Amino acid sequence: MKNQVNLFTIGFTQKSAQKFFETLKKAGVKRIIDTRLNNVSQLAGFAKRSDLEYFLKTIDDIDYIHILDLAPTKDILDEYKKQKGDWSVYEQKFLKLMADRQIEKKVSPDLADGACLLCSEAKPHHCHRRLVAEYLNDRWGNVNICHL
Repeated sequence: MKNQVNLFTIGFTQKSAQKFFETLKKAGVKRIIDTRLNNVSQLAGFAKRSDLEYFLKTIDDIDYIHILDLAPTKDILDEYKKQKGDWSVYEQKFLKLMADRQIEKKVSPDLADGACLLCSEAKPHHCHRRLVAEYLNDRWGNVNICHL
């Protein structure tokens, strides 16, 4: 890969809608790539799929796409969240899942450039969106990752 891919990540929890949308706008995000397994929960508030898609387009003409292959499986997620599993085990299982799914072939550098990976976690440290971004950089070798 030759051209630099600028890829952002963001979580919507612990942010007001105002802070969330202003952060995206200020960064110049072109599209949101939703990496959540469940994006229709009432608990998502302003980030519920149909609402989020509308707000993104209306507020700053940001495109929205949901790529389920970038989400963990329910089993992997439940083991970590509901059963209070170990992060390193979650990380290992999710990295294997991404490799098995060959996500680097399902997301093109053109789609990723200027995009922002979305999930719910406030910070990227223990979040699968960071793992997705790092995995793509490992495969493509040209991803500039910025956590918003």
